[in-house]
Amino acid sequence: MIPGEPDGPAIAALGCIALSLLILPGPAARRRCLRVFRTQPARRIRRHRCLHWIVGLGCAVTLGLGSGALVTAVFVGATVTVRVRRSRRSGRHRAECGYLLDGLAAVIAELHVGAHPSAAAAVAARETSGIAAQVFAVGAARSRLGGSGADGLLSPATVIATELARVADAWRVAEQHGLALAELLSAARADLAARARFRSRTEAALAGARATAAILAVLPVLGIGLGQLMGADPLRVLLFSGIGTYLLPLGTGLACAGLLWADEITRRVVSR
Repeated sequence: MIPGEPDGPAIAALGCIALSLLILPGPAARRRCLRVFRTQPARRIRRHRCLHWIVGLGCAVTLGLGSGALVTAVFVGATVTVRVRRSRRSGRHRAECGYLLDGLAAVIAELHVGAHPSAAAAVAARETSGIAAQVFAVGAARSRLGGSGADGLLSPATVIATELARVADAWRVAEQHGLALAELLSAARADLAARARFRSRTEAALAGARATAAILAVLPVLGIGLGQLMGADPLRVLLFSGIGTYLLPLGTGLACAGLLWADEITRRVVSR
């Protein structure tokens, strides 16, 4: 050991101290305030706790294995986070499109029996859920007050903003030119349903390509494990040598970039 440098137990002690400080719970008064007044959503509180754990583990990894392992962990964590968010967004989009189709079916049915567009939109808002229920309620209120019901259907910050814009365009054309709203909404609903079926078929067809990309990204890890079993000791080279500090993050970054690029290619195909 070089004089003046901390030994292994000292580094481990520093890592434990940093981890304990980062995951230390907040003051009791603040926790009671959050429970009583609900100043933050529960999801945000859980997210902050997870962030504390991640930062603490990152500090422990840095002190124990070096900066290369930390950069590798950051790459892997970022890739997993991006993929999980994309998967959740796709699931929300699929669910919200189903709610929108149900709401349009209710509006069309009410219009066919002679209901006013505002009343039809109000019925759709009660019979559906999610974003569709909100926009139909706003559209019904606008139409009831003498405004344009199409403007109430626009919601640019949502996952179905494109679909809502198509429905709003059909509604606006009917208002401006005096056309039958039920017929235009039926055409818009048929178009949305066809797009949803195409998206589902395309996602099913590309499931094999996505699985192949994931397997190719994991193959280097299997190679490292095989080398370790053969006695080549690749972990020592990657984690505790000077060149491994650069090779491990470089390989991990390339594998993560390839996986994300494959996801982007399939996403563009599906979104056409």
